[in-house]
Amino acid sequence: MDFEERIAALAKKIGEQKHAIETEEATKNAFVMPFIASVLGYDVFNPLEVVPEFTADVGTKRGEKVDYAVLRDGEIQMLIECKPTTGPLKIEHASQLFRYFSVTNARIAVLTNGQVYNFYTDLDSPNKMDDRPFLVLDMLDIDPTLVPELRKLTKDSFDLTSVINAAEELKYVGALKRAVSAEFREPSEAFVKHFASQVYEGRLTQDVRAQFSGLVAKALVQYTNERVNDRLKTALRAGGGTAAESAGAVPDGHSAEAVTSQAVAEGDLDTASDIETTLEELEGYQIVKAIACSEVKPQRIAHRDAKSYFAILLDDNNRRPIARLWFNNKSQKYVGVFDENKNETRVPIDSLEEIYTLIEPIRDTVRRYLDD
Repeated sequence: MDFEERIAALAKKIGEQKHAIETEEATKNAFVMPFIASVLGYDVFNPLEVVPEFTADVGTKRGEKVDYAVLRDGEIQMLIECKPTTGPLKIEHASQLFRYFSVTNARIAVLTNGQVYNFYTDLDSPNKMDDRPFLVLDMLDIDPTLVPELRKLTKDSFDLTSVINAAEELKYVGALKRAVSAEFREPSEAFVKHFASQVYEGRLTQDVRAQFSGLVAKALVQYTNERVNDRLKTALRAGGGTAAESAGAVPDGHSAEAVTSQAVAEGDLDTASDIETTLEELEGYQIVKAIACSEVKPQRIAHRDAKSYFAILLDDNNRRPIARLWFNNKSQKYVGVFDENKNETRVPIDSLEEIYTLIEPIRDTVRRYLDD
């Protein structure tokens, strides 16, 4: 397998087995050692390449261990500290990494829970590990722009100079992307104030800021939808014939998962505040909407997000489901389509564009509701 395929294989394993992992040792055995071996390419059973339970006495601290030290040519290049996959990573978990970083030759430190890998170096002060990672890799939500940077840390392509040179840009671009994502989910007061001041000429009182908080959030969603629509129109103009020819087919290499289900239940469509609607779900919704618009006016296609799936409905009626987007399991996404008895079949997809292969099932469902 090539590098990307090895990453994808491990990501699939993590998605399938994460629920069964409860301890740090299980996390290391099931996820971290395979990451070091299959992704980074080091022999975890060769002490000249990987030293488990690495010990280096630091000041008054004696006998403390870092889970793994990765060596090249006899020199320590990377330190890896592991935590259980059952919890999120916190900077407090990196105490050993901070201490060991300053007394070894390592320039890369990694804090991981088996799913998320935080990579650190010493951008802020030489020989002192930074507080913030320059690269954050989530194996269940892989940013493809980070894959080339990760490749530079592999045994076959190790390029420390290139990694360090790119680290500052990666650190700040990653932080900015996370900040933008947070603003899209819940605009901060400063963010709202900035945009409100661009369009509102009066004094920004507390009531005005409260009003614009909702308006800014609404504008962000509408702007995103419009951009997605523009992309969809371009894609439909460019490839509509091809999509139509493949309509109704299951994507190559996949098999559909048949699931018996009735119309969407009211209780399942939970609108609680802890449900997060993602941009990917909105893009998928716009694709389904574009397909269904051949049968009905676009304003009749509605959506409701649930904890386990994203429902697309005709006339916002939970008894008229058009499709469901099962995107919460990031190792494998599915699109649910319905037959004449409202039984659902989940079709696995690897990209949003594959929704176009389901044109006929989606349109057939809408036609059946119109004939009722």
